[in-house]
Amino acid sequence: MLQALRVRDFRLLWSANLVSGLGSWLLAIAAPAHVLAATDSLLATGLVVAAEYLPFLLLGPVAGVLADRVDRRKLLVGTDVLRAAAIALLFTADTAPWIVHVAVLIESAATVVFMPAMQAHVPAVVGTGALLSSANALNAVINGTVRLVGGPLGAALLLTAGFPALVAIDVATYLFSAVAIFATRRRDRPDRRGGRESFRAGLQVLREHPLVSALLPATGVFLLANAALSALLVPLGVQRLGGPTATGLVLSALGVGFLLGAPLLRLLVDRMPIRPSLASAQAVTAVGFALLVNVTALPAALIAAVVIGTSGSVVLGASRTVWQRTIPGSALGRVSAVFGIAEAAATLAGAVLGPVLAQVAGLAVAVNTAVLLAVAGAVLTAVVVPPSPAPGRSPA
Repeated sequence: MLQALRVRDFRLLWSANLVSGLGSWLLAIAAPAHVLAATDSLLATGLVVAAEYLPFLLLGPVAGVLADRVDRRKLLVGTDVLRAAAIALLFTADTAPWIVHVAVLIESAATVVFMPAMQAHVPAVVGTGALLSSANALNAVINGTVRLVGGPLGAALLLTAGFPALVAIDVATYLFSAVAIFATRRRDRPDRRGGRESFRAGLQVLREHPLVSALLPATGVFLLANAALSALLVPLGVQRLGGPTATGLVLSALGVGFLLGAPLLRLLVDRMPIRPSLASAQAVTAVGFALLVNVTALPAALIAAVVIGTSGSVVLGASRTVWQRTIPGSALGRVSAVFGIAEAAATLAGAVLGPVLAQVAGLAVAVNTAVLLAVAGAVLTAVVVPPSPAPGRSPA
């Protein structure tokens, strides 16, 4: 799994993502908590989350075109600097709480541009063979680490060091990321001879690859179910598992699952066809969902969370590896943006659907509806994703 770390430039990219990701998760709890303490408004607090996701829907097409049109290395450095400047605005949040929404909005807009550029840049650094699956497994380690450490550490630092200290740390992590990415070597732009760089042309490339196109609905339903359950995790933890502390432990267990899923992702994505591996991982996630929402004992809930994190890591990483290997580099940024837009739309829809259904029909109905959606996602994957040979048997 560590094979991609032999590549110097990937080590720099991986370090940049790890450090900046940890800095962002330090504020994941602290920023909404600061707004709530300053305004005593649930609406204002909820708008912090809205400011985080809205740019993905509005700027996704632009971000995809930029990722395929300009030097990706420069784009990554520039967006990191912009994110550092946006977070620096939070130093004034004590006197103007609304600045949190502005800062998060700008940071999220820069992240929208950063993500497709990074996802398209990684195959250019490590290639599309075994090193790519290693790179995505290592990126899953980042997801698990920041989930495991970032939230609790941010909450602890908020109480001990204060909000400005967290802001300073996050600014520093983005600047570190910019320096690390700048230290990678320059690469030639993808060959665009005879190609077009519009977002619509990128969609046409996507349609030309049925396997990748099928991954959109297959993963979209999964993300919808995941978002609906995530939106209800806090009330679920309070009502059934013992309170906020138990909920925090469940989140940490999810991070442990992501760490465990990283080597499994590498194994599956290089040895199994995508349809059975993706459908199986989604089915296991659905089982984990069912266990989590129907138990009252915390140990059982923690086991369920580990299962969800492990299989969820495989679902997200396997899908990404397939389209990174399949789509030409000249269109990879735009296709990455399409998946980012679909993910944001499914996440927003699930975040609304879950609480609304809980309000109308009750918490038990809402969380078990999320379980059924997860089951439907596994079935949909088995139906719509076309068969493909195992990666080891496919042509070079």
